Amino acid sequence: MEPAGCPRGLLPRPCRVLVLLNPRGGKGKALQLFRSFVQPLLEEAEVSFKLLLTERQNHARELVCAEELDPWDALVVMSGDGLLHEVVNGLMERPDWETAIRKPLCSLPGGSGNALAASVNYYAGYEQVTNEDLLINCTLLLCRRHLSPMNLLSLRTASGLQLYSVLSLAWGFVADVDLESEKYRRLGEFRFTVGTIFRLATLRIYQGQLAYLPVGNAPSKMPASPEPAQKGPVDSYLVPLEEPVPSHWTVVPEQDFVLVLVLLHTHLSTEMFVAPMGRCEAGVMHLFYVRAGVSRAMLLRLFLAMQKGKHMECNCPYLVHVPVVAFRLEPRTRRGMFSVDGELMLCEAVQGQVHPNYFWMVCGSRDAPSSCEPQQRPPPEPL
Repeated sequence: MEPAGCPRGLLPRPCRVLVLLNPRGGKGKALQLFRSFVQPLLEEAEVSFKLLLTERQNHARELVCAEELDPWDALVVMSGDGLLHEVVNGLMERPDWETAIRKPLCSLPGGSGNALAASVNYYAGYEQVTNEDLLINCTLLLCRRHLSPMNLLSLRTASGLQLYSVLSLAWGFVADVDLESEKYRRLGEFRFTVGTIFRLATLRIYQGQLAYLPVGNAPSKMPASPEPAQKGPVDSYLVPLEEPVPSHWTVVPEQDFVLVLVLLHTHLSTEMFVAPMGRCEAGVMHLFYVRAGVSRAMLLRLFLAMQKGKHMECNCPYLVHVPVVAFRLEPRTRRGMFSVDGELMLCEAVQGQVHPNYFWMVCGSRDAPSSCEPQQRPPPEPL
């Protein structure tokens, strides 16, 4: 699958992009950062743009649902991960969703989480950086125009909701920290540190049933395109939530957890390198869970080590990682919260399946000689 109008995984030169920017994201300085750091680089690289400022939650979703996409070579999202979540779900709601989702996307960090931008930064071979350095790195990738296909997570809930994730689904400790720290948004990345300390002091246990389809047990062949009446990809690995999971799935025997995390990329924020095992293969996602019984001291140690991706070296027996293609999580109570790409979701039974290489993003590659070098080093070629 090639991106619409962009053969061989490259944006054209010159190119035209639509920029969706949340002026209230992060510390509320996204527009100022765009004018100071992003705009000069885009102009030098012959990237013309139209800037749209979002005014409320789900505004970006509404905009891309109604926007004529043909004039644009890519959609650029400058905010946190939640705004890209809105954009992708808006594209999937369009009557022409099959074509719309092929429009290349770009994530520029302008929020407080910026996990997807941090992951793209890592894939390109950059050192782990934050703030303006991360913004410059991601803008340089846009200027160099390289595209990479990305996995998409399709989610279905007990109440009938269907939505799509570009980054993660979290339940328990991680979701609590993410959502409860919203009140500290003006602190930027530091909000997660404050939220972690608070939640460690009042550590909760979450009860539920977790099951997953490991990579080795998944059928090798995916179905053909969906029926005309169906919107979105076919979730061929999933059965209705009211039915038991298939026998070739793995059911986790423990039902008391501190956290469950499904992750499509390497980072959960710019300073949370959750998946040091690297980028997921096509059609694969990371499943992490921490069983009840872990001490507060060990949990703190894990989160501190996670800043540099060293937490798997702690040999914590309560921490489990499995590469999977599908999962089901059934909380026993409504206690707790789900966070999908940093956005609140009702706590109820949910299952999901990853779809390989489903959309395109501006992204360099550690293995491709044409990808840009880290911003701290001289670039290999002028823009």
